[in-house]
Amino acid sequence: MVNDVGLAEELAQDALVAALEQWPESGVPDNPGAWLMAVGKRRAIDRIRRQQRLAHKIEEIGRDLETQAPPEFDIPDDEHIEDDLLRLVFTACHPVLPTQARVALTLRMLGGLTTDEIAHAFLVSEPTVAQRIVRAKRTLSEAGVPFEVPEGPDRAARVSSVLEVIYLIFNEGYAASAGDAWVRADLCREALRLGRVLAELAPGEPEVHGLAALMEIQASRTRARTGPSGEPVPLLEQDRGRWDRLLIRRGFAALLRAKAIGEPPGPYVLQAAIAASHAQARTAEETDWAQIASLYEVLANVAPSPVVELNRAVAVGMAHGPDKGLELADALVDEPSLRGYHLLSSVRADLLERLGRLDEARTQFERAAELTRNAPERKVLLDRAASLHWRGPAQ
Repeated sequence: MVNDVGLAEELAQDALVAALEQWPESGVPDNPGAWLMAVGKRRAIDRIRRQQRLAHKIEEIGRDLETQAPPEFDIPDDEHIEDDLLRLVFTACHPVLPTQARVALTLRMLGGLTTDEIAHAFLVSEPTVAQRIVRAKRTLSEAGVPFEVPEGPDRAARVSSVLEVIYLIFNEGYAASAGDAWVRADLCREALRLGRVLAELAPGEPEVHGLAALMEIQASRTRARTGPSGEPVPLLEQDRGRWDRLLIRRGFAALLRAKAIGEPPGPYVLQAAIAASHAQARTAEETDWAQIASLYEVLANVAPSPVVELNRAVAVGMAHGPDKGLELADALVDEPSLRGYHLLSSVRADLLERLGRLDEARTQFERAAELTRNAPERKVLLDRAASLHWRGPAQ
């Protein structure tokens, strides 16, 4: 391998371009991942030859490639990760990097996200993410980190970072941070694929199954999450008949596997349990909001964060009244990481509307619309703000 994360990224892009050029005519190979890896290896050899370095090493690599069996017939080894993309994820999540740098680099290299999209996912500035990525590539290159599968304790240490990467990829697909589409199904599918592979790789890790369960259940709503014009449809207004029951069953099965391991629930298992509560309700009115609020309270203790608190405010507002929910949401107004977070204004607007404070609600909907960079979401928020112009005070 090239032992240079920047060069590896270039070679991966070259391989994808080759696939776009050749597959329409020759057809998609039986093992696309192996085909891309083989092309990447050949491009790596070409690059080394052009630089006229390490001639002896080049000959060895060339002989190895000629004598190896075609990638399509490689026999998987249960002790190793045969998924090339997941192997690169683990490499980018090397302990030599800070956690935030691992996630940012992997999202950029393998998730296909732009620096701007990663910044939005992290609720930090774009220059900050750009610096993290540049430094991460330099660190991996200088440390000579090999592109290989970690084993034993080293692999276990990187699992939490890999889970975070996969979930951030899923979230960007589930609710795109910017652009003209509300859902990016390609990212959701890729995250689901990675989550399923990881669940097979680490069957004794409850959080791995928890993440798989969470993504399966959330992905089950995809068809119901957009209207005829691609506009976002809120959870409580969705046609639950359009939810994918197979994905829900898969999610429930993964959640049961996580619970069967017998360890205290972690953040992903708890979030999956919240998603399962929504999936169990045949109608929006049947949702057990008290149970969901309780789960969010546990989650806030296990993995405290401003975003978890905001979600808890929504659940508490549904379970115990909008005034209680608004009290929790208002406490987050001065939180630095949420200063430009449009969902804080959106949640407050919804709670204010339910309390009959329509002028304040309209202002918050308009602010949320200004902050979001997703066009369909902006239209929905502006429409809600406009609808409050003609409504009188609550009775």
